[in-house]
Order: sequence, then structure tokens, then C-alpha cells
Amino acid sequence: MLRKLKIFLEMIKFEHTLFALPFAYMGAVLGAVFMLERLPSWPEIGWITLAMIGARSAAMGLNRIIDRTIDKRNPRTSARAIPAGLLHFREVMVFVVGSFGLLFLATSNLSSLSMKLLPVAVFMLVAYSYTKRITWLCHLFLGLTIALAPAGGWLAVTGQGSWTSLIFYLSIAFWTTGFDIIYACQDVEFDRKEGLKSIPARFGVRRSLWIAKGCHLLTAIGLTSLFFLADLHGWYLAGIVISYGILFYEHAIVSEHDLSRANTAFFTMNGVLSCVVFAFTLVDTLVRFW
Repeated sequence: MLRKLKIFLEMIKFEHTLFALPFAYMGAVLGAVFMLERLPSWPEIGWITLAMIGARSAAMGLNRIIDRTIDKRNPRTSARAIPAGLLHFREVMVFVVGSFGLLFLATSNLSSLSMKLLPVAVFMLVAYSYTKRITWLCHLFLGLTIALAPAGGWLAVTGQGSWTSLIFYLSIAFWTTGFDIIYACQDVEFDRKEGLKSIPARFGVRRSLWIAKGCHLLTAIGLTSLFFLADLHGWYLAGIVISYGILFYEHAIVSEHDLSRANTAFFTMNGVLSCVVFAFTLVDTLVRFW
């Protein structure tokens, strides 16, 4: 049982929940402070955490099911659990249904607006895996899907949106889009061979890396604008300056001719970035209540 659990956690890359979870917390904190002049309650944080785990587990499980034949043909992904025979289709489907159940349970304990928008979130979580068969804008669709985490955190606590929450949502969407483009550069030849759509397959690696830089520039502009829109202070500003340094480093370690550190840029640096931005935002908001 422990071995099977380990395989499931590896399949969904559970540790990479670290990408979006800090931003979900950040959305909850900013929404509560900016709109309600309070901090999120511990029960709200708990249900947001469970909703995030359910959403990401369901999305990753579905992605592995939908892409199982493609993954089997791709040397980079052929060792994944389903194509390698470590997990069976039915096992993963039960896991996906259970994960969606957890998402529904958690969302039902948050704001009524969260429940109303849940079908939209479920649609995007399901649809993403099909987009690379349809459009090279699949990276943007992934960005808009993952950015539901900060938007969901905001709406879960406040029950209402604002222009500030929209800018936050788009900032994280472009952040995700940018690093997914970098990651996809590893599969450019395979995608072309299989007829899959992606920005690297459409525009080549060099242009794709520039597009990723443009996405991250938009992220920087968006996060900077939050400093003014949400009446944040020096701690937040310090955090986003550090995050800009991380983004710069992320692009510095990959190039058209050397993608050997793309996984470092994708996994390690983005996990660090989300934690840094959230930590400094949290300190910034806590200071005003002292």
C-alpha cells in the first residue's frame, strides 16, 4: 500500500503543489485584507488547502490518463506510471473521481460564489489536456487554469471579485504560461513528429524563449501594480524584487542550445518564487495588524 501511494504521489507530482498553493494562500490573504480588512480564518485556509489538493490531483490524474498513449511514445515520459504499467487505468480513474469529490466537498464549505464557479474550474481542469491537440495556445490555457488557485483563494474568502483580483489572476496566468513554454521546449521535435500543438513546435525554441520572457515581463508588471492597487508596503515590494531576480535567473540558465537545466527552471525556481512572494506578502499584511 505504501508503495502504491508513493507511485500515485509521484504520478501527480504532489510536491509540485508548491507551485500554486502559496499563491492560493496569497489570494486569500490579499482578498481578506483588501476587501474585508481582516485575515483569513484557519478553517478557510484549511478548506482552501483541501480544494487545491483535490483540484490539482484530479487535473494531473486526468492528464496522465488522457496522455497515456502519447507519454508511452515519448522517451522523456515513457517511464510514467501508466505507460510503464505501474498503475492501471481504472485505479487512476477512481483516484480522479475521489479527487474531484474532495474538491467539491472543500468548495461547498467556502463562499457561495466559489460553488457557483466550480463548474467553470472543473471544465478548465478537464479541457487543458486536450488543448495541445487543438492549439499552440495550450500554454496560455494552462496558465489561466493554474491561476484559478489565487483567484479561487480570493473568491473563497471574500465571495466577490475586483479589478485587483483580476490583475492578480492574470499575473499568475502569464507566470505559468512563461515557464510552461520553457518546459515544452524539451519536446519540440517530438511534438512536431506527433502533430501536437505548442509554441515551441510552432515558432521554434529561440522565439519561444523570447515569448516566455514577454510573459514573465507581464507578470512583473502585474505584480508591481498590486503594490499600488492593494495598498501594500515595503515587505511586499522586497518580495517581488527577489522574485524578479529568480525569473531572470530562470531565463539565464536555459538557451536555444542548452535546455539541460529546463527542469531546474521549471520545478525548483518556480517553487521558490511562489513561496518567496507569498511569504513577503504575508509579512507585509501581518505588519499592518500589529
